[in-house]
Amino acid sequence: MNRRPRRNHSAAFKAKVAVEALKDGRTLVKLAERFQVHPNQITEWKKQLLERAEEVFSKEKQAETGADVKALHAKIGQLAMENDFFITRARAHKRAERKEMIDREHPLPLTRQSQMLELSRSSLYYESVPVSDRDLELMRLIDELHLQYPYMGSRSIRDQLQDMGHQVGRQHVSTMMKKMGIAAMYRKPKTSKSHPAHKVYPYLLRGLEITRANQVWAADITYLPMARGFCYLVAIMDWASRKVLAWRLSNTLDASFCVEALEEAIARYGTPEVFNTDQGSQFTSDDFIGVLQYNDIRVSMDGKGRWMDNVFIERLWWSVKYQDVYLKAYSSIAEARNGLTKYFDFYNHKRQHQSLDRRTPDGVYWSMLPQKQVAV
Repeated sequence: MNRRPRRNHSAAFKAKVAVEALKDGRTLVKLAERFQVHPNQITEWKKQLLERAEEVFSKEKQAETGADVKALHAKIGQLAMENDFFITRARAHKRAERKEMIDREHPLPLTRQSQMLELSRSSLYYESVPVSDRDLELMRLIDELHLQYPYMGSRSIRDQLQDMGHQVGRQHVSTMMKKMGIAAMYRKPKTSKSHPAHKVYPYLLRGLEITRANQVWAADITYLPMARGFCYLVAIMDWASRKVLAWRLSNTLDASFCVEALEEAIARYGTPEVFNTDQGSQFTSDDFIGVLQYNDIRVSMDGKGRWMDNVFIERLWWSVKYQDVYLKAYSSIAEARNGLTKYFDFYNHKRQHQSLDRRTPDGVYWSMLPQKQVAV
């Protein structure tokens, strides 16, 4: 039997539960059922609230003697719930949107505002430096070279760029490759670095024969050059049929756009048995893994010696870029989104694949599903 994952409760939630326990209106069992926590936790939180209640008034000379304790407890609980409600809603926004919520004129210190919105205080003072036209051109060339020669590292790419007449050093090439989220692909341990605080899951596809739609899904992120700037593209693909189930664009390499793509794929096509990714921090994040675990999807991650799995999805990136992105040089993310919507529709429904016996990914996907699922 699988153990339920450990939950980290906020201070506001603990205060709310403890206040409810003080009201004596419900038993511990009923409170435990209502809040989905163990009765022993409720007992401990109630004890902590009572023991530390004096601290609330430690700096006051004397509280009003006729204060209604129950009303005060109710007020504390109400404020805790309201605080938790608004903070949770605020944190649901993207980082850029949360940054816009900062009010420098408000009496609440910036340090506290940044903590409540889960922003680093230093980010409030950071002003990004725009990427130069020269670097944008170099990044476009690096992307093309990486697609043609995925085994090339920063030294080889530097040499290729210098042969083209671009005077650039290896360190600068390495910096741009990191910004683009690409690296040389060859057999080596840990081809992708995960976040040090994130759990890395085992690789589950070794020796597995993949013959059904929704048996295995895979995801990857790539860099997209535009006429002025760049963005990142994530795609969710059904392994057996090559069908692109969902995709998203983002101007930052955070986990949010990956989670949005995953949630859309599940809403439209159900759930796979296994989901395979590399060990990038976007895919090892709690938000991304949480969606997989909530839907009882087994998590698989490329490990040592599994570089070929990245080569597999690189075929999709090659098609997207050479058949669409490089030809159109999109000027904005909105324009790229509209263009890619048309391209992925073509890719899924009209483009015949030799590896699929000249059938389309969409046709293969639906033909591989059990009849009951197709009917639904």
